[in-house]
Amino acid sequence: MAPTKKGILERLNAGEIVIGDGGFVFALEKRGYVKAGPWTPEATVTHPEAVRQLHREFLRAGANVMQAFTFYASDDKLENRGQTLKLTGAQINEAACDLAREVANEGDALVAGGVCQTPSYLSCKSEPEVKAIFKKQLDVFIKKKVLFMCLQYFEHVEEAEWAVQVLKTSGKPVAASLCIGPEGDMHGVSPAECAVRLVKAGAQIVGVNCHFDPMTCVKAVKMMKEGVEKAGLKAQYMVQPLAYHTPDCNCQGFIDLPEFPFALEPRILTRWDMHQYAREAYNAGIRYIGGCCGYEPYHIRAVAEELAKERGFLPAASEKHGLWGSALEMHTKPWVRARARRDYWENIRPASGRPQCPSLSTPEGWGVTKGHSELVQHKEATSAQEMNRVLEMQKKAKSSA
Repeated sequence: MAPTKKGILERLNAGEIVIGDGGFVFALEKRGYVKAGPWTPEATVTHPEAVRQLHREFLRAGANVMQAFTFYASDDKLENRGQTLKLTGAQINEAACDLAREVANEGDALVAGGVCQTPSYLSCKSEPEVKAIFKKQLDVFIKKKVLFMCLQYFEHVEEAEWAVQVLKTSGKPVAASLCIGPEGDMHGVSPAECAVRLVKAGAQIVGVNCHFDPMTCVKAVKMMKEGVEKAGLKAQYMVQPLAYHTPDCNCQGFIDLPEFPFALEPRILTRWDMHQYAREAYNAGIRYIGGCCGYEPYHIRAVAEELAKERGFLPAASEKHGLWGSALEMHTKPWVRARARRDYWENIRPASGRPQCPSLSTPEGWGVTKGHSELVQHKEATSAQEMNRVLEMQKKAKSSA
């Protein structure tokens, strides 16, 4: 029999660094397997080879966690706003768990089952109704024997608490991350209070993911850590940020940027930015360090390379990457060979190559969140009348900006 892998809490409590994977939704959308808008993960059933390969690339890059591609795989999301999928959440989630386990078994990685915020919560459905959605997903994770539960992408701490309360009934460790920044959740609950509430609900690992750049996310997790410690509680901490620069974002993060989601490439972080992020997160006491939307395997490899001394090894993908550009010594052009050094790449200030581009954008913050009529979800496709109303709202918001 193969030796039993150390669990997530065993690793973190022993001071080990756990490196998460990256943003499957965005990565697979760029590759042609996910549709932007609904962002649902039916590719686990329709194109398993694409999901499997991305898992494999993140594993090779140094990830310790294969998070099952179950983002937005709740039945209420799969039938929302004109979706005509013939697949159930259970079918998608089961396939996701199988793919994650297959690749995790190729290395020393753990399988996590994940849930995220629901259209039902945004539509003000009751606590029992929302919890029933999480319970259906949990049933699959228990059946597939995932090693821990991971909440991701929750804008409201209340809904995340409900999810924690459901997932902890499995007896498995629960990691809970909110998509918030230093301003807190969408109802103004501070990161510190959010963290305390999540720990009290039963989460052993708390943190943030998505919506903001790495340094902003690390700042938010620092605030969480301070809040938990001040309350006399204990937890481990995680961070899985965007791979985009977001200095101009407001409370809701990159979704409010006019570039979202199809023109974000000029904001992408370099691998050298990832080295800085990994060190900053580690120095902040965060030991579960990964990525979310925009992350590609080379970003995770950079995180693993920065923390190679602490981990005691380099990832397999470093076979094809000289540290700090050292392999450029083999380049034919002498001016490129001259870049084969750390101080060059640590101090690079990349140009955008876009002469007429502004350096910052004006976020489109409409102030719409849970409780607003525009967030009441429905099964029918968005009508022309609805689109006209939304365009009028956009016009009004821009004129008052």
